[in-house]
Amino acid sequence: MTLALGLMSGTSCDGASAALVDFRGRRFRLRAFRTAPYPAPVTALLHRACELTTAAASQLNVLLGELFASAAVVLLRRARVSCRDVAVIGSHGHTVHHGPDEPIPSTLQLGEPAVIAERTGIPVVADFRMRDLAAGGQAAPLVPFFDDHFFGGGRPRALQNLGGIGNVTLVGRGLTPLAFDTGPGNCLLDAVVRRFSRVRQAYDAGGRMAARGRVDLAAVRRMWGHPYFRRPPPKSTGRELFNEAWLAETFGRRWGTHGLDVLATVTYFTAYSIAESYRRFLPVQPREVMVSGGGVRNQTLMRYLAELLRPIPVRSIERYGLPAQAKEPAAFAFLALRTVRGRINHLPSTTGASGPRILGALTP
Repeated sequence: MTLALGLMSGTSCDGASAALVDFRGRRFRLRAFRTAPYPAPVTALLHRACELTTAAASQLNVLLGELFASAAVVLLRRARVSCRDVAVIGSHGHTVHHGPDEPIPSTLQLGEPAVIAERTGIPVVADFRMRDLAAGGQAAPLVPFFDDHFFGGGRPRALQNLGGIGNVTLVGRGLTPLAFDTGPGNCLLDAVVRRFSRVRQAYDAGGRMAARGRVDLAAVRRMWGHPYFRRPPPKSTGRELFNEAWLAETFGRRWGTHGLDVLATVTYFTAYSIAESYRRFLPVQPREVMVSGGGVRNQTLMRYLAELLRPIPVRSIERYGLPAQAKEPAAFAFLALRTVRGRINHLPSTTGASGPRILGALTP
């Protein structure tokens, strides 16, 4: 087997996730995984990254590189694996802007790969998204290549990620893989919690706060009216569309005064937008839904998702031996391994790119 390490920082801005994986053919084994929480000032910077000066963004790029490198080194130390035994690091970086549909399409991930390579002594592949974008694609989602390679050989199944943004991949024997961002995942839930807790809490642990609120179905219908949900795939989105300003527009004065009800409504809507997107865009209904990402821990969100998708079973990917937050860093470890081997590592059918490419820039 070949060892590769993946690094991921999601739109929840909570930390750098690192996964060490053994790969052989169509099999993989997770050797180690951890999420290194960011210091509070770094999380605060990431939440307002779009407001930073050029100098501050440049410094944040280097700082994130140091934090990613530290996460990798600590993981390898705990796994008792030498850096010399790791073929490559795949670093997604932290997305601070994603605008594939803007007049000049662009996407920007921070987390300097030269710093990671220098601190670890391991080749680093990063900047995966730009090549897909340059080829006319959305530059997202990229994890579907991993999904199809390792989970696509059987009956139709949907692999739903509940990170800051939700995204789904439909795979199965005989199916052309389909993938797209379903809309908000945890990003809006975290924004509501930060708002009404006055930043004393970062997220709704277990979904317990949402369970105490009342769902406003009229607000759910207003949110579903956003034009993004009517666009057919391929499509991708981010905090540029789904953010606090959108919540304020949706809920008006209630946004700051009815925290539990707003949280319950947004939690229900997150599940609703996923279920309705399946009905609208998936060519076949999956036989099961495998959920990954931090949202798996939100029992209220998972309950709503199960209710709205019934009778399709909704299961955590942990049932298949992969920690819920390990899938994305494991995927970028695999994409990086493909890069250094000179092999295609994305699915143009899921991003809209004009053809297959080898994504990622190598820092030796």
